[in-house]
Amino acid sequence: MSKSQTPPAYGGQALIEGVMFGGKKDTVTAIRRKDDSIEYYHVPRESHPVGAKLKKIPFIRGIVALIESAGNGSKHLTFASDRYDVMPGEEAEVKEEETSKLAMFLGVAAIGVLTFLFSKFIFTLVPVFLAELFQPIAPGKTAQIIIESLFKLMLLLTYIGLISMTPLIKRVFQYHGAEHKVINNYENNLDMTVENVQSQSRLHYRCGSSFILFTVIVGMFIYFFVPTDPLWLRVVNRILLIPVVLGVSFEVLQLTNAVRNVPVLRYLGYPGLWLQLLTTKEPDDQQVEVAIASFEKLLEVEKYGVSVLNEKVAVETETVDEQKAMTILS
Repeated sequence: MSKSQTPPAYGGQALIEGVMFGGKKDTVTAIRRKDDSIEYYHVPRESHPVGAKLKKIPFIRGIVALIESAGNGSKHLTFASDRYDVMPGEEAEVKEEETSKLAMFLGVAAIGVLTFLFSKFIFTLVPVFLAELFQPIAPGKTAQIIIESLFKLMLLLTYIGLISMTPLIKRVFQYHGAEHKVINNYENNLDMTVENVQSQSRLHYRCGSSFILFTVIVGMFIYFFVPTDPLWLRVVNRILLIPVVLGVSFEVLQLTNAVRNVPVLRYLGYPGLWLQLLTTKEPDDQQVEVAIASFEKLLEVEKYGVSVLNEKVAVETETVDEQKAMTILS
């Protein structure tokens, strides 16, 4: 690929002891198993015809993409959480409803789908009630919206800060950094080596962390156009505006990525990058190896197809050490 060509846009997701990368038609996960081998998991991207049409409509496409991403991501999260700490061949002995593993899975899943379902309602509505407590000293609409947005930001930062203290989530954030480094390395058209990848930034303009922060900022401006009193109406319009905030925030994320190389406009994406200083950590070389393996396997799937890839791996695993044996699950 020449430097004048624009490389295809790939996205990713950090998992427990692994990384998932996705292209237009395929998603591939690589995880580090307990015996230090790397195992792969493939899920094709499936889009309903109606969804495919909706993804072409600005402000609506973001919501559709987020729902599809959450559905796809949950499959990869389940795969990683079920297998990362189990020796190959012992999977059948693991209880499917093991409480500790379920708790870990839920903790990681909350990062990827923070703006969805119950968590989205919490981060949207709790600040409303907290801001209402300041009504006697800050009764104006503008003051209430600013206070509400500040509480939302504080809640978000506190949540991320607290979970990042746990060893498990800290490692997930390291894999998150490895994911970004691989994407940056690819987009800079460099050879995919550990040394090259480690030299890249762990921050990226298209990150979901940036999107989460933009929902706070965008939401604040949208709320200026709707009433804040009485409280019940404020709660109702916050709930009804969730899809609007998500749709507009997605477009803002796309815009900041499109102008990231423009000298002045590149700063529009900086708030999202600052949040990534919390949601990403510097990875070690082994974690980068897993991220590279996931990305390169995705490229192979796109080039050869899953069936050809399975045959290729079957030949490879006969000639390499058992510790490095690779499995493709589809």
